Amino acid sequence: MPSGKDSPRIGGQAIIEGVMMRSPERISAVVRLPSGETTCKTWESKAWARRHKLLGLPIVRGAVSLAEALVLGIRTLNWSAEVALAQEQQERSKKQKRRDSLGLTASLVVAVVLAVGLFMLVPYEIATLLKTDRQQPLFHLVAGSTRIVFFLVYLWIISQLKDVRRLFQYHGAEHQSIFSYEKGEELSPESMRRQSRFHPRCGTSFLLIVALLVMAGFIVFDTAVTAWWGAYPNALIRLVVHLPFLPLIAGLSYEVLRVSDRFSDSAAFQLLIAPGLALQRLTTRPPDDSQREVAREALLNALDVKAETHLSSTA
Repeated sequence: MPSGKDSPRIGGQAIIEGVMMRSPERISAVVRLPSGETTCKTWESKAWARRHKLLGLPIVRGAVSLAEALVLGIRTLNWSAEVALAQEQQERSKKQKRRDSLGLTASLVVAVVLAVGLFMLVPYEIATLLKTDRQQPLFHLVAGSTRIVFFLVYLWIISQLKDVRRLFQYHGAEHQSIFSYEKGEELSPESMRRQSRFHPRCGTSFLLIVALLVMAGFIVFDTAVTAWWGAYPNALIRLVVHLPFLPLIAGLSYEVLRVSDRFSDSAAFQLLIAPGLALQRLTTRPPDDSQREVAREALLNALDVKAETHLSSTA
């Protein structure tokens, strides 16, 4: 199996009591059951950006990958919740499960609306109240800084929750297993313990890059818009104008993340990725060996490799 520099790119995500891993051809989700055993769901899947040439173009692939990650994340989180609560699920009727599924979808829609409101509209309102809306650079520095502060506070608050802390432990296990694989080391607990839980290709770093590019990009955009058409009537109109451009910023952020990961050994790039790695202190926690075992199983299943063919020992 190829590993190290020649290894296929692997991505992952922490799920409820487990880890999801994705290789170029397969996805595998593994969950630790209350009994201590693990259960796995694996399926063939080619990334949307690899299915059509146009979707794989730079910048476009970033927006497409983000949309796919959201869909896949919801799918695997829903599955992990079902298997983690298997006994309760068995006691529910099909009608109740259908209502639960609809409730989850509605909750996600509400969550997206609230996220846009909290991280976009409210910072715009605050910057407007501070009378900065006539100076676009100052406006977006205030709004962008407020957005980042809100994000940090939000992460800190949820990181205090017991269930979220466990999710963040699995996030750390995911990173450690990927690091072991990318370095060409065996996926043993000993090897994984030596690895950092902070990975430059993490979604947390991606969100920070998005926040910074939103700030910088809309300084330029709004300076041009207000010079041509005049000031925005209010913060809501500004948000409505900006929303269609968020996929473009997501695509640019994806490209920045790829470049920073590729050159993460460079001293210059280490300075650039340092804030994103520091932010992962909030979104990851040191995992235990049972959590590393789940991440290892998910990674090997995604690669369609038997554990015994890759490990000299399975402690």
